[in-house]
This record gives sequence, C-alpha cells and structure tokens, in this order.
Amino acid sequence: MTPDALFSVANAVALAGWILLAVLPRRRWVTDTAAARVIPGILAATYIAVIAMHILGSPGGFSTLTGVATLFANRWLLLAGWIHYLAFDLFVGSWEARDARDRGMPHLALLPCLLLTFLFGPAGWLLYTLMRMAYRPA
Repeated sequence: MTPDALFSVANAVALAGWILLAVLPRRRWVTDTAAARVIPGILAATYIAVIAMHILGSPGGFSTLTGVATLFANRWLLLAGWIHYLAFDLFVGSWEARDARDRGMPHLALLPCLLLTFLFGPAGWLLYTLMRMAYRPA
C-alpha cells in the first residue's frame, strides 16, 4: 500500500468516528468504545506499524524544528505524524462527548467543539473546556 492510499484509509476510518460522535453522541457504545478505544486503537496500531517499518535510518529527529522537518520529509513518517493527530484528536473528541453527556450539556452546544477539535485539535479542546466551565445546568 502506498502512503497516499493509507492516508485515505486512515482519514476515512477517523471520519467514521467523528460522524458517530456528531450523530449518536449519547450512545455509550459510540463515546466509550468506538470513538474512544476501537478507532483510536486501530489508528494507533497503524501508527506503530508505519513507524516500525520506516523510522530506522531516517535522517532527522525531534530535538530541533529542522530535525523534525527533515524527519517529516519522509512521506511515511509524515503519514505517521498525521495518523498520530487523527488518533489523539478523536480520543479527545470522544472525551468531550462523554463529558458533555454526563453533564447534561445540550448536543448543539457540543457540536461546534467537536468540529473545531476535528479540524484544529487543541483549539476545539480549549473551546470545550471554556464552555464546560461556563455551562450551568438548568
């Protein structure tokens, strides 16, 4: 499989989790299992496999920005970095959905947070954290 093909598959798998969170956020099998463990677990296993097969002998490293840029010049390792984002952002989104459900927050208030977490990870988490602090159940 090429890095481009695996990129497409990983994106589709992650997107399935995000769609489940958006459409069925109150279902425990979605928030506690599918989007929190199963899909991130599949992505994590894929990440480990890509890293294991392509990290050895690759120039670059994590101690400088130039080193990271050099490391990510390898398309396989760039893909691994992307899969890393997919797995962790979905995991954070599942936490947001679980926490919102447990707090009784309206789903419509959660949706912008999920969208922002999907697109811009930490910004979505920050928005959810601020909304969580401001939310007071009626």
